[in-house]
Amino acid sequence: MAIRRLSEEVINRIAAGEVVERPASVAKELIENAIDAGARRIDVTTAGGGIALLRVTDDGGGMTRPDLELAVERHATSKLVDDLLDIRTLGFRGEALASIGAVARLAIATRHAAEPHGWTIAVEGGAASPVRPAALGSGTRVEVADLFFAVPARLKFLKGARAEASAITEVVRRLALAHPEVRFSLAGSDRSALDFPAATGPDALLVRLAQVLGEDFVDNALSIEAVREGVRLSGHAGLPTYHRANGLQQYLFVNGRPVRDKLLLGAIRGAYADVMARDRHPVAVLSIALDPHQVDVNVHPAKADVRFRDAGLVRGLVVGAIREAIARAGHRATSTGGGATIAAFRPAVRPAAAAASAGSWSSARPASWSGADRGPAPVAGNTAGLRAPAFAPAPGFAEAAQAAFETIAMPSADARADAAPSAEALDRPLGAARAQIHETYVIAQTRDGLVIVDQHAAHERLVYERLKETLGRTGVARQGLLIPEIVDLPEEDVERLAGRAEELAMVGLVLEPFGPGAIAVRETPALLGKPDIAALVRDLADDLAEWDTTTRIAERLDHVAATMACHGSVRAGRRLKPEEMDALLREMEATPGSGQCNHGRPTYVELKLADIERLFGRR
Repeated sequence: MAIRRLSEEVINRIAAGEVVERPASVAKELIENAIDAGARRIDVTTAGGGIALLRVTDDGGGMTRPDLELAVERHATSKLVDDLLDIRTLGFRGEALASIGAVARLAIATRHAAEPHGWTIAVEGGAASPVRPAALGSGTRVEVADLFFAVPARLKFLKGARAEASAITEVVRRLALAHPEVRFSLAGSDRSALDFPAATGPDALLVRLAQVLGEDFVDNALSIEAVREGVRLSGHAGLPTYHRANGLQQYLFVNGRPVRDKLLLGAIRGAYADVMARDRHPVAVLSIALDPHQVDVNVHPAKADVRFRDAGLVRGLVVGAIREAIARAGHRATSTGGGATIAAFRPAVRPAAAAASAGSWSSARPASWSGADRGPAPVAGNTAGLRAPAFAPAPGFAEAAQAAFETIAMPSADARADAAPSAEALDRPLGAARAQIHETYVIAQTRDGLVIVDQHAAHERLVYERLKETLGRTGVARQGLLIPEIVDLPEEDVERLAGRAEELAMVGLVLEPFGPGAIAVRETPALLGKPDIAALVRDLADDLAEWDTTTRIAERLDHVAATMACHGSVRAGRRLKPEEMDALLREMEATPGSGQCNHGRPTYVELKLADIERLFGRR
């Protein structure tokens, strides 16, 4: 077939396919243009999920008539000179307006401060009308109607109006978190109105976090602030006991640009690896600021992916800062646990009313109120049980870990605390132990409430920290293989593993290339016993390909330590002396991460006296 040059119309529509994926893509580009123009208020209006109408109005600097004529042409921009590595704005390609105009009906009205009046231009299916005068106070108003009318086939791939409207909402939320100084409003016939007033002052980000994510997150967030070699990390990350079923509430920004970068998402996952269940996800809002020359934002037209020049530095900064913040938080647990506990006390039915209609309380009693003992209810926030390991710890490790167990081992005894608590104990974060109920939960009294501690979960975390300390002090013992195991892998995986051989040796796995398509494993961590070496190496290769990290060995070592801690901890059903209960509380206060066990479950719930009094009508 002969090669021919594509028409300008087809070229524009192909280019539009890269930039304009759905209405949310249009909203992102237009809002970013408004922010680049210095807007302090941005109003977004939608209809039909943004397909029928999407209007973005801002109070930014506006455009002159010549600028407006150029704005709708391809690769025309005021934000980029010549250096693609020195990008300091959100938009820079000069593709957005031209791409939108190629597939929709686009109308722009704008007024620059130097102009006596506004100007307007319309673009329909790629054809632009002449610029005409318009009545406009200041700023810019962009209307996009009938999205994809010029390419009807694209409409078949869009979701329903509700789903598309939800995607636009998520775009506004992300940009609002990145720019708390800007007021955002979102309205339309297809949605509930949203308004995020501008926040100023030193607590501007916290105010915006409360607006977007709710007060719960602010109450359960850890402040993150760290700098390393010119890279600054700031923001807030949730407590390990404050988590979600998916990672959609992880908001990441690089130089003010919202991104969904695998490196950063993997760093967050690694930071919470031993304090949260594997099927749960933390909530985090993190911003990275660095020299634009150290990051490439030109990877994809959507600009959601970035590439760091020193990826290891950025990942280490994120992991280290979050872990340090969790350690600083100490025994602190999520504030939502107490609220969930109070809510659980409130009855869902009124037995008295039911009895009046049935003639007797017993006949009106709900079926779920059986006389059978169902045992203690799970603690609020319980999400996952311990998974059985796919490998056995090496023989002899239990003896090595016994010293860690014995440092805080507790003999069985009476569970009552009759003596009045001391004022000093009442003022401590976890208070003074008063009793043990169901031989599982320790009740402690504080100055303004009470604390319920799950003795097994709490002791499990304490033992786990002792084991990690022992591993860090003595190092990871290796066991040599009599005959090296050869694992066949694709050449690119062999190169990745060989490049990280020194890092893997530090956690006990010694390997080397064995020809172009194989890896020879010579030593493995003794703590893992007899692992499936081939599966382990392949998992490591997959981790490197997807996340560019080799945390699999460390995670398995942590998992073995967690398993040993679980089986070596004081069990539910064991009676404790009053002094032993107090010793447990004091140890929790001094141990990092003691607010949750190794599986992410809370170790205690705190109830304020005011909340308890409300239950009994005292307030």
